Amino acid sequence: MTPKKTRSAAAAQKPAPAPEIPPLNSPQLYINRELSLLAFQFRVLEEAQDERNPLLERVKFLSIVGSNTDEFFMVRVAGLIDQVDAGILDVGPDGMHPTAQLVAIRREVKKLLAEAHKCLHDQLLPGLAEAGVQILDYAALNEKQLAIADTYFRETAFPVLTPLAFDPGRPFPHISNLSLNLAALIRDKDGVEHFARVKVPDSLPQFIPLKRPRKKSRKRAPREETFVWLEQVISANLPALFRGMDVIEAHPFHVTRDADIAIKELEAEDLLETIEEGVRQRRFGSVVRLMVSDDMPAHILEILVNNLEIDASQVFRVRGPLSLSRLMHLYALDRPDLKDAPFMPAVPKTLAAATAEEDVFALIRRQNILLHHPFDSFQPVVDFLKKAARDPNVLAIKMVLYRIGRNSPVVEALLEANEEGKQVAVLVELKARFDEESNIEWARALEKEGVHVVYGLLGLKTHCKLLMVVRREAGAIRRYIHLATGNYNVVTAHLYTDIGMLTCDDELGSDATDLFNYLTGYSAKTDYQKLLVSPVNLRDRFEAMIKREIALQAKGGKGHLIFKMNALVDPQVIRLLYMASQAGVKVDLLVRGICCLRPGIPGVSDNIQVISVVGRFLEHSRIYYFRNGGKEEIYLGSADLMPRNINRRVEVLFPVEGPDLVKHVRDEILAVYLTDTVKGRQMKSDGTYVRRTAPNGKRAVNTQEWLLRQAAK
Repeated sequence: MTPKKTRSAAAAQKPAPAPEIPPLNSPQLYINRELSLLAFQFRVLEEAQDERNPLLERVKFLSIVGSNTDEFFMVRVAGLIDQVDAGILDVGPDGMHPTAQLVAIRREVKKLLAEAHKCLHDQLLPGLAEAGVQILDYAALNEKQLAIADTYFRETAFPVLTPLAFDPGRPFPHISNLSLNLAALIRDKDGVEHFARVKVPDSLPQFIPLKRPRKKSRKRAPREETFVWLEQVISANLPALFRGMDVIEAHPFHVTRDADIAIKELEAEDLLETIEEGVRQRRFGSVVRLMVSDDMPAHILEILVNNLEIDASQVFRVRGPLSLSRLMHLYALDRPDLKDAPFMPAVPKTLAAATAEEDVFALIRRQNILLHHPFDSFQPVVDFLKKAARDPNVLAIKMVLYRIGRNSPVVEALLEANEEGKQVAVLVELKARFDEESNIEWARALEKEGVHVVYGLLGLKTHCKLLMVVRREAGAIRRYIHLATGNYNVVTAHLYTDIGMLTCDDELGSDATDLFNYLTGYSAKTDYQKLLVSPVNLRDRFEAMIKREIALQAKGGKGHLIFKMNALVDPQVIRLLYMASQAGVKVDLLVRGICCLRPGIPGVSDNIQVISVVGRFLEHSRIYYFRNGGKEEIYLGSADLMPRNINRRVEVLFPVEGPDLVKHVRDEILAVYLTDTVKGRQMKSDGTYVRRTAPNGKRAVNTQEWLLRQAAK
């Protein structure tokens, strides 16, 4: 006789209920954009904490944390504060309204700053001291060092300083954006106390050397160096600025202002003048953050808070230096033993073969050429432009410039082309944030020499990377094109990972011509042959390719998407990726920074993995791979998957064609990134990241180092 099952035993045998699958627009499926950006800063901080990195490289990463956080407050936090002040409490896909975001941001930033300063004080400064680079506090100086520091103050710093008083006859002084200052309390001979502000000049070295410079020795042994913080030397010598008065106390403070320029383009008669005025006004934006030392007393802080018109939530107390970005001054030290080994970018064999008989134009006619920077040199791009400037058969050069940098050989080549009688047309994007002043200077320099300069489209920022050379050949016209994921900037080309392509493909040339007509004139063309152009056709065609992958998977295919980008924010694209995962498509995402998608959620994103690589070079290339049932397609370009890029910018994605180039990008770039177990971090569904480790018996993979070795072969 079979015994009866008890109710509890029967219940135990029931299968667990399937997890409830939320709708794809549910806020629980999305990570807040701003918190995701802060999570990226924690990954940068990890590089400063990583003892496998050389000491000065770690200092550099800590400086980057400081500058990134400054920009985060100047732009992102400032925007949220503006929304709250205006009563705009709209929520994003993640469901957080601006006030809640500001609360969460404060919590995360306090944690970030605490860990950053702990890294500086407990790891980097002791490590540097052990390596012969001492950064001392003024209070720790011996007599000889004090004499050097005080002499520096008298001879160099003192003439530059301007103390500004605050009293009924003199208003509270303007505190400029990102400035480091001293708040001093002074007592006059009548016993009356006064407040004064002294700005720490950013025109002076932020670290004062305490040893006399000596001649370089033939021996390569690194020499010991000792420094003291500039603001501490100024603070200790304040009595020299306030003669006949007593300096009671002085405390450093650092101000961050709203620096996002609001451009009223519809009302602007001259965009160049409007941008110039916006740059000038940036110094006077409202204060969004006040950083003070952890020992600043309440009565001094109250003066600052009241006069800067902020509240307590905008005040951050930290231990040690207030502006971490200044640490970049240390990176300039001549200590190669404390830095990454230098490397020489390679020139691809296809371009190294250029001769007088078979120049770069002939090589491009033979095949499309990919350049993967910084592993491949950027110099061939500059040489291509210089060759075009001097070639008597070149009739015209057209180019889009976004971030150019100083002392640009690219602009020099364009000016030379203009002198040689070529028709030169350049779109200079004046709205490139924090590069406006540099771009304005270049725009004026080009215009002065007679180059046709345009400033972009109304309401749109032009972010695409495009160069076209029009050449007369055998009685016909041929167009040579350079398209890229990164800017025409020789400095960042050595620091960022980007990919460019040289081609003379007829259809791409026709598309490029149509695009320049759109940028410099009037064109409503929407049927580009090969290019995906936002805001024209990029969204529709990109989303259609994801849907195609879903459809092919449903027919028994092996759907696979690999997207590499800087940021994934766009809700429509994220929903499509969730749909792809639900259909069984394998989705590999390489997202350097912001990622609002949550991987690994049962029934929604089981088939999605998100990897972030943060290493020696800033990951900047955008690569979009579609398996397409075996007829693989790869697009490269300037666009991240963000609403601003797809809807409000001129962006370009271009195809990589030919089995050899497709295989190269798939197997020797994307596949390697997906196996990175040194600099790769895996994203969890809660938005946190964990370091990836090599499986047992497998060698650890550092993608960027692997690519450097491959380029050197």
